[in-house]
Amino acid sequence: MKHTFAISAYGKSMYLEECIKSLLRQSVVSDIIMCTSTDNSHIRGLADKYKINLYVREGKPDIAWDWNFAYEKAKSNLVTIAHQDDIYLKDYTKTLLKYKKKYKDMSLFCTSSISLINNKKVTYNLANIIKKLLRLKLRIAALNHLKFVKRLSISLGNPIICPSCTYDKKLCGDNIFPTGYKFVLDWLTLLKLSAKDGRWICVEKPLMVYRIHKESATKLCIDSSKRQEEEAKMFELLLPKPLAKVIKYFYRGAEYVYKK
Repeated sequence: MKHTFAISAYGKSMYLEECIKSLLRQSVVSDIIMCTSTDNSHIRGLADKYKINLYVREGKPDIAWDWNFAYEKAKSNLVTIAHQDDIYLKDYTKTLLKYKKKYKDMSLFCTSSISLINNKKVTYNLANIIKKLLRLKLRIAALNHLKFVKRLSISLGNPIICPSCTYDKKLCGDNIFPTGYKFVLDWLTLLKLSAKDGRWICVEKPLMVYRIHKESATKLCIDSSKRQEEEAKMFELLLPKPLAKVIKYFYRGAEYVYKK
């Protein structure tokens, strides 16, 4: 059973090499490729140093196009879009393949994470606890293949850690990341995938470290108010308007975790 980490590299991230090293340290070997729309000596140098195939997308950088490009370039059905700032713990691939062997219909695999906020590791905070509760139904094998359960799990917010996700291309299809959004891109993808056949497996053991720092996409979206705008649209898609208005108000509080 084959799996690929497709690193989506952008600019000159100081954390990219640490991400690469974490993928090379996996207890079970995966294929590793790197994809970028910002070709530069930093990215090329690391690709050469670690003998990783590099694919360059022509055209203007765009997160959806970049992720779809990385997804497409993976030769295996199982693909993880590895975020360049994050760290994958050594048993990520091993655990993924164990569950895929058990559940052939698994279209999405995800895990919990350790947050790295301003270089401090945080395993439990209010945001993480809420996400665990929202993911709870995905841990029930009798339910996590049902379309309404998958949709329900993302209706009160997005509890699924985007860089922890592995997709089965055979079950998910092509071009899964919709264009036009920056922050809720992964949430929209989940909404799209929830309507398809396939089981969502969530492992509540942290198998990655999710880094939040001042240059991260999450932090930039919060500071520009882009996050609030896009989340408001998502709640309006998923919930009746009166309920959406209430949920938006409380959900907004989660952003303060990233402002500290």
